[in-house]
Amino acid sequence: MQRELCGGTAQSPMTGDCAVDARDLTKRYGERILAVDRLTLRVHRGEVYGFLGPNGAGKTTTLRMLVGLIRPNSGEVRVLGEAPGTPNGLRRIGTMIEAPAFYPFLSGRDNLRVVARYAGIAEERIGPVLAEVDLAERAGDSFGSYSQGMKQRLGVAAALLKEPELLILDEPTNGLDPAGMAEMRTLIRGLGQGGRTVLLSSHLMTEVEQICDRVGIVRKGRLVAEGTVAELRAEDALRIRAEPLDEARRVLAAMHGVGEVAVRDGQLRIATDPARSAAINRALVEAGLVVSEVCVERASLEDVFLDLTQESEVGS
Repeated sequence: MQRELCGGTAQSPMTGDCAVDARDLTKRYGERILAVDRLTLRVHRGEVYGFLGPNGAGKTTTLRMLVGLIRPNSGEVRVLGEAPGTPNGLRRIGTMIEAPAFYPFLSGRDNLRVVARYAGIAEERIGPVLAEVDLAERAGDSFGSYSQGMKQRLGVAAALLKEPELLILDEPTNGLDPAGMAEMRTLIRGLGQGGRTVLLSSHLMTEVEQICDRVGIVRKGRLVAEGTVAELRAEDALRIRAEPLDEARRVLAAMHGVGEVAVRDGQLRIATDPARSAAINRALVEAGLVVSEVCVERASLEDVFLDLTQESEVGS
């Protein structure tokens, strides 16, 4: 499910209405590996966008193209209205792509000083970003002594130094325990407030479901679905346990306004408004059937994800 909200068409000029406007991006490695295949991706300004896909689906390759680390073989892309990798564009983007790399013997604060000096950023920004990622109390400790969660948060702090309009985070909860993942989700939720745009790459459904305004699902380098979590989920359905099963199926199939009646694991499933559950139960009981269960079934984002990405992935 995709929506054109950033303006333009594949033939029209690139617009400034999107934080990210990529069209038909393709990246090959040699003759055999097609990492990204004609991918079109539009991230609206001010939203938290989840870029969801299995490992090897092409997420990191796409992000690297967006910031100019690698060049696409074909396609067009503008990030904050600029071509990837231009100085004016990079000044307005904060990134953490793959694992953050810092000097292990330097403190968290001194590592950020190195980054700030290299990027021409005033060191006065270091204190506020350390506080924003909840590392102020451990800022004087060496990076090598940090837990995995603290290392990830320092990577986010480095990405925030420039006060970016767009924040790109690649699998920020990789290697974290459940507590660390919860802390990172809370942090990212806060980062997405105040008009900042966040592009979050992940293969974790819970992470994306709890944080993101919209989600794009990528498979084998192609965007296969896009929308809000609610839009991506299948329609609500009713799951019914009744005996005898065949007779219950016949009764439901004859009811007006009830769609296809499916049988799964000895139960009936129909895609219909849950508000009709009482009428459906009454019809089955009046037909002399024994009804033991009528419940609402809602597809999770994980169900949708698995349906769309069930084939094994090859790529990077």
